[in-house]
Order: sequence, then structure tokens, then C-alpha cells
Amino acid sequence: MQTKRHTYLPFTFRPEDLLGREPIVPDLQNAFERVRHRNILITGASGTIGSELAVQVCACAPARVILIDQAETALYERDYQLKRQFPATHITCLIANITDARRMTDLFLKNKIDIVFHAAAYKHVPFMERHPYEAIKTNVFGTAILADLAVARGVGQFVYISTDKAIRPAGIMGATKHFGELYLQYLSHEHPACTQFIITRFGNVLGSNGSFLVRFAQQIREGGPVTVTHPDAERYLMTVTEACQLVLLAAAQSSGSEVLSFDMGKPVRIAKVARDMIRLAGMEPEKDIPIIFTGLRAGEKLTEVLHTGEKGTTPGQLCTMPFPDRPSRCMRAMLEALQKALDSGEPQQMVSVLKMVIPEYISANSPYEALDDAPGTQGVSDNRLPTADVN
Repeated sequence: MQTKRHTYLPFTFRPEDLLGREPIVPDLQNAFERVRHRNILITGASGTIGSELAVQVCACAPARVILIDQAETALYERDYQLKRQFPATHITCLIANITDARRMTDLFLKNKIDIVFHAAAYKHVPFMERHPYEAIKTNVFGTAILADLAVARGVGQFVYISTDKAIRPAGIMGATKHFGELYLQYLSHEHPACTQFIITRFGNVLGSNGSFLVRFAQQIREGGPVTVTHPDAERYLMTVTEACQLVLLAAAQSSGSEVLSFDMGKPVRIAKVARDMIRLAGMEPEKDIPIIFTGLRAGEKLTEVLHTGEKGTTPGQLCTMPFPDRPSRCMRAMLEALQKALDSGEPQQMVSVLKMVIPEYISANSPYEALDDAPGTQGVSDNRLPTADVN
């Protein structure tokens, strides 16, 4: 029997309509002054966050903006658009890989950089569960290369774009971002009078590349079904604009050695976002467009935690948490152990090192759950989804 389908139904929506709260609109005057007349480096500049951040930085009248990314076509388009929009700004776009130490060293040697906005990362949770080598190489070692160069070359600020998935990580992506956070905390302790290291944490960014919102929109245009992992899955949501404003506020307001995030109110159920989008398209959920629950994917939790003790008073407040007084481990030794695991080519060894460094990393819906049950493994999983919870 042939199912009736709607082929590419036209509809538009604003990501802010799906937040479940009012958009955060901070005062960015201090951010303008912080960036003005300075040399800025943005990594991952053709990605969702990097692209919007480049626009907002260029609007602050910097002395120079250097944008790097591996994606040739996307970076070419970003270069073209920015130079049309900001003809008076000195913009340099470079195709480069942050894991190429020689290339990055040359970049820092030839350019006086005042602020680094580090947005380059692999961020797709279930996909990185299948590619631990690339996640570790980019998210850990790429970050370490840039951070070490920032210290060596006297960069004033290094703003690291992290994620709520780095808190009690359940997957490789979150664990590698957590490792990056630990390394920056280590450098901040070892070189307190040098670079100001600042960590910003995001929830899910609506409309970002590979996000569920983009997938839902495509599925609705094709007539459905819309696929949601679990009826109780929920996430903290923010727009691309809010995310980039957080990054700029962090540079403007922090004096370093801090983790910053917005209080984004309550998390929103993904199933509700799907239903809201279907209604915005002028249809009714289940009647016109079915919703199918497919089960949590590898590395995913039902809900994320955005804060680890620090609290804002109202949605929109900037929450800050200082780095620990001293790092809990020698991160140089941990990096060496992780490099040996990469050299082995064995995913199990790679993930084992991550779990050794991050005891709270407990895999969820992943083949690496077996490593959590190994003798000597510490910690109790609060990430796995009991069968009884699926209904």
C-alpha cells in the first residue's frame, strides 16, 4: 500500500520560537571594546558557531580577523560574504588543520594574535562514537596544540567553546571536550601570568549543522515521519546568536580561569520541539505528520546537565565557575598515554585512557559500556537507560 506523502512542503520558522523561553539579549558594549582594534583568530570558522562568531567579531571593528577551517567550499563562501559585508576589515581566511602542529606554529609565529576563539571540533555525538581516533586527534590534540602556542606566543585570551555534554560525559565526543577543558585548566595553573584561558559551555544550538532541528525540518518538508530518539529526551536549547554572544561576553567579562554559561532555564523535550515545528508548518502532529521514537543513539543521555553547582538566579544570567585551585592530574603524562593509545590504532585502548583520565565518563548505549564494567573501574553509571524507562 502506498503512503500519501507531502513532497517538500514550504514552511518557515524562527529558531527562537522553539526555545520555550524569551531569547537572551545581553549588553555587548564591553565585548565591542574588548575586540576593537585587536587581532582575532577564529578556528572552525566555516562551522555554524564559527561563521556567526566571525560576523559578530567583524562588527566590533577588530584590527584583523584570521579565520581557519578545513572545509574549502564553506570557508571560500564565508570569505566572500564577510569581505562584502565588512570591506574595511582586514580578513584573512586560511585552509588549515588545527592538528597540524607545524602549520599552526607557522601561523602563530607570523601573526600577532591577541584573542583566540577556538570553535573547531567534532561535535556529532553518535558519529564520534564510531570515530574515536578522529575525535581525540581533533578535540584533544588540536586543542592542546593551539593552547600551547597561545602560551608560548603570549596570546592575551583563549576562549574555548565547549558543551554541556562535557559534564559527566556519556560519549566520546563529550569526553574529548572534557579532556580539552582539563588541559586548559592545567595550563592556566602552570602559567598563571600568561594567557587567560576561558571555557564557555553551550547546550544544543538550534539550527547548527547536523542538529535535530535541521533534520526535523527536512523530514517535515518530505511529509514525515519525524524521528525522535525518546519521548522523554530533553536538552538545553539556545540559538546560534545566543551562543556567539556568550563567547563574546566571556572575552569581555572574564579575567580568565573560569567556566561560563548562560542560565537557559529548564531543558526542553525534543518531542515537544518536533510537535511545535509540525504545527508551525501548518499541520497537526500524528494526524498529518507522524512522529516515530527510534531509541537513544550511541553516546546519548536522556538529559544533559549544564551546570555543576553554579547557579544563575534567572534565565539569561551569566553563570561563572572558577577553575580548580590545582589540576587533579599531570595532563602532560595523560596526553602521552593518549598518544600511545592513538598510535596503537585500537579504539578500546583510546577510550580506556579517556576513562582513566575522566572517572565520571560512563558510556551510554555504546559498545564501550563494557569498559565501565572492567575490574578496577570506578564510578556508577547514571547515563544508561534502563529498559523499564522506555515506554
